Amino acid sequence: MNNTIKIYLADDHQVLLDGIQFLLKMIPDFEIVGFSLNGKDLYNKISLTQADILILDLNMPDKDGIEIIKEFNEKKCSCKIIVLSSYDDLKLIREVMKLGANGYLTKSCAGENIIEAIYSVYKGEDYFSNSVREKIFYSVTKDNIKINKEISLKNFILTERELEIITLIALELSGKEISDKLFISTNTVETHRKNIMKKIGVKNTIGLVKYAIKNNIINT
Repeated sequence: MNNTIKIYLADDHQVLLDGIQFLLKMIPDFEIVGFSLNGKDLYNKISLTQADILILDLNMPDKDGIEIIKEFNEKKCSCKIIVLSSYDDLKLIREVMKLGANGYLTKSCAGENIIEAIYSVYKGEDYFSNSVREKIFYSVTKDNIKINKEISLKNFILTERELEIITLIALELSGKEISDKLFISTNTVETHRKNIMKKIGVKNTIGLVKYAIKNNIINT
């Protein structure tokens, strides 16, 4: 990697910040460009550092993580956000996904996942720790999912068939299962998958699910 990945840390626990900094400073590709113990003026501080990635706790004093993510969206900040939270509540995870966060880690698994998460998000992928992924996919199983019948095709760059495909992917159907259900070949399914990912700018399956939830293609 030619350039270092600039990382900004925001958490109200100094001990946790120290631990994360110690871990990340061991990676030559990473540069810690700043940290905050509260959410006050966080956007301005990050703008000055030109950070690539913000590691963000949701429970921040002065301005919480949800407010911060909303502010970053409104100001079209290019800095990617990985949420680092004590909570793995599905409602909270879905809200963060809809707001456009690029990753979500629980603090209990931060040590083993945070380096992988930073590399993935920097490359443009969405990253969620295993326990979070399990919760997301469990929420869109065949028994629990409700396909939103009220969406309008004119609001999407996807075709009706592509919306069907992305919904079935969210159900965790395999390529073979999707092909059987829609009476198309597995090669056609894979072509649709690649086209969808290119159109909506995601690089993995969790990115497809995030898009479906964020745009109310599915209701969980």
